Amino acid sequence: MSRLWRYVLRYRLRYVGGITCLVLATSLVMTVPWLYKRAVDAIAAGAGMGVLVRYIAAIVLIAAVQGVFRTYSRFVIFNAGRDIEYDLRNDLFQHLLELPVGFYQQRQTGDLMSRLVNDVTAVRMLLGPGILNFINTPVYYVYGLAIMLSLDARLTLAALVVYPLALIFVKRVSRLLMERTLRVQEGLAELSSCAQENLSGIHVVKAYAAEAHQVREFVALNARFQEQNLRLARTRGFIGPVMNIVGGVGGLVVLWYGGLHVIAGRLSVGDLVAFIGYLHLLAWPTMALGWMLSVLQRGRAAMQRLNELFAVAPAIASPPGARGVEPFRGEIALEGVTFRYPGRPDAAPVLDGVDVTIPAGATVALVGRTGAGKSTLVQLLPRLFDVDAGRVLLDGRDVRDLPLAWLRRHVGLVPQDPFLFSRTIAENVAFALDHDDPRRVRDAVAMAGLERDLGEMPKGLDTLVGERGITLSGGQKQRATLARVLAAAPKVLVLDDALSSVDAATEREILDRLRDFFRDRTTILVAHRSTTVQAADLIVVLDEGRVAEIGDHETLLARGRVYPELFRQQALEVELEAI
Repeated sequence: MSRLWRYVLRYRLRYVGGITCLVLATSLVMTVPWLYKRAVDAIAAGAGMGVLVRYIAAIVLIAAVQGVFRTYSRFVIFNAGRDIEYDLRNDLFQHLLELPVGFYQQRQTGDLMSRLVNDVTAVRMLLGPGILNFINTPVYYVYGLAIMLSLDARLTLAALVVYPLALIFVKRVSRLLMERTLRVQEGLAELSSCAQENLSGIHVVKAYAAEAHQVREFVALNARFQEQNLRLARTRGFIGPVMNIVGGVGGLVVLWYGGLHVIAGRLSVGDLVAFIGYLHLLAWPTMALGWMLSVLQRGRAAMQRLNELFAVAPAIASPPGARGVEPFRGEIALEGVTFRYPGRPDAAPVLDGVDVTIPAGATVALVGRTGAGKSTLVQLLPRLFDVDAGRVLLDGRDVRDLPLAWLRRHVGLVPQDPFLFSRTIAENVAFALDHDDPRRVRDAVAMAGLERDLGEMPKGLDTLVGERGITLSGGQKQRATLARVLAAAPKVLVLDDALSSVDAATEREILDRLRDFFRDRTTILVAHRSTTVQAADLIVVLDEGRVAEIGDHETLLARGRVYPELFRQQALEVELEAI
């Protein structure tokens, strides 16, 4: 909970102000039963209407003033809790964005969303209403018990005789409440993940007519979540009646034992009225103890789940004081690069001892069979992953020594799987730009060959593409993703099979249009079409994670071992595609 206290300390002045007002309000409330005592005793002594009116006026004034203090205390403390919720959610989101791609390959999006939304809200309840009641209840008890002891110590002890049993009960239930709360929050995360995956992959669900199966899976998860919730509700629900019984037994003891004292003349009627009044004031804090316990355990469980995320250190970060390469030419060198994906330490390396040098300004084609490591290699350039051994160099500088923001601004990667945000096409293309530049967006769209498709869209560049670009075809998504990196105009451009969803003629047209763009920068094309490969200055052939051969198209056809077979296979695919 140390992280949580850092947020509380940030707003300590507001908490101190709110708690001060809360204590003042409670102090005023505690004078009311005493005024009842004085009024009843005065009536018993034969006081007139004037005395009674003065007591009533005093009680009304105290009630009004304490209402102001109490309202202000709730306003300040609740708002401090909401501000901490705001800060905590922002910090968590920023931390999540700093974590490497490998982290997300091992986590479910729904689980992360549940923590970012539901768990942070549970923490806010702890730091708002929770703190208010944690302060309010002890203050009530300190004041109430002190005054009750001054009136009659034996009667006070008699009224509290059942309270130790209640405390033992609360202690035992607390652990069970924590366990069941944690299970409920984990169950909610599972349910969120299931819903998120099905809604994101709705086209796959429908394509396989799997609606009934997915509904059954969701129903099973929902039933388990409901049972976990019911177990938690039963535990919570059991606490309230027990606390009510404790308060009720205390009231009966006071009425019986205190009544005997009044009959014997050892206690005045006013004293008994005041005693019952104080016991009544303690009834709500006693009944609220179960709710407070629930909020505490839910907040603790939520913070435990949030701390699990905060404890994940960003494995890929900018080194302190790092500076970019200026001027940057774009030469790339891989020296003895070996890499395994995180979480697979026993698997064979995806890349094993790769040595490649790419001159600045060159256009290089990267080819190989499926699983040869092509996509993995290009993901190492912008440090989406870090090498296990060896070095990746840009202009002679290890990428691990460069600022991440600078590196990723100068190395633009268009991945195999195009991703678009649920925004307009223009907003997606301008995603990497520091400010809106409509002309730059239009130029990038034209270079990517997407311009002619805009006429078929309802609002052109302002057309919303839906979640993950679901309203666009595969080729349109790829071209929109290509336009995004073209608008950013990086010095190193990496196209990871970025035009695989368009036909060969369209791909040639787009690449011809990009010749001038390629001329000023280093370009790496991960490609499977022979027409794309032939035009490259240099071809790097990967086979089983190693560099099999390097050269131009003619040289590799004449002397190559792997490349001729790949070329013939790719040429056949292009011919079949044209049929």
